[in-house]
Amino acid sequence: MVWFHDALSGLGLPAANGWTWTLAIIGLVLVIRAALIPVFLRQVDAQRRMRRLQPDLKKLQDKYKGKTDQLSRQAMAQEQMALYKEHGTNPFFACLPMLIQVPFFLALFQVLSGITSAARQDQGIGAMSHQQVVQFDASSIHGAPLSASVLHQVGGDQAAVTVLTVVMILVMTAAQFLTQRRIMARSLPDESADNPLLRQQRMFLYVLPLIFGVGGILFPIGVLVYWTTTNLWTLAQQFFVK
Repeated sequence: MVWFHDALSGLGLPAANGWTWTLAIIGLVLVIRAALIPVFLRQVDAQRRMRRLQPDLKKLQDKYKGKTDQLSRQAMAQEQMALYKEHGTNPFFACLPMLIQVPFFLALFQVLSGITSAARQDQGIGAMSHQQVVQFDASSIHGAPLSASVLHQVGGDQAAVTVLTVVMILVMTAAQFLTQRRIMARSLPDESADNPLLRQQRMFLYVLPLIFGVGGILFPIGVLVYWTTTNLWTLAQQFFVK
């Protein structure tokens, strides 16, 4: 992010301008997501394999239908894992790209949450010098400081912070919802209505956007820029890669 900011500043963009820092955050997303393309392709392959194993999985479920004792449940779990191994897939792969991003997301959240405090204490944060911290703290887009959140106002226009937060939450949750529907269409055949995996995917379909929607009011604007951009990238990848 600092490298992109320096490069953009070198091209003539104002160093303390919110759009300069916004483009730097977007650049950070593009680098991370480009590096994750091999993981995404593995995820797509796992979705394809998951779809192919559904008939065998349905037979296994029919075999143990109505058996609720501990021994039967354990045997079914073991045979199910054997099926996953035979087909070379695992439901965990569907979440892998998002899980790998969590450390980057949390690190950015921690950095942006401490911007104002560091600026007041004449400190830098990580690779950001004190001057860059001050520049970021002073930056805003449409009157909304990048380090502000709905519940943590650090100056600027509170209405602008709220409106921008709501708009980005709507965009990122819509992208998350459409992406999850695409994953379900890839992973599960139409006849798998009673499949436990389908019920799990449906839970993700509604729970993940809800989590990000509610959590969005806690995130600084800069973090929302990151997560909105990465969700739009993920949605585009799902439609682009066959």
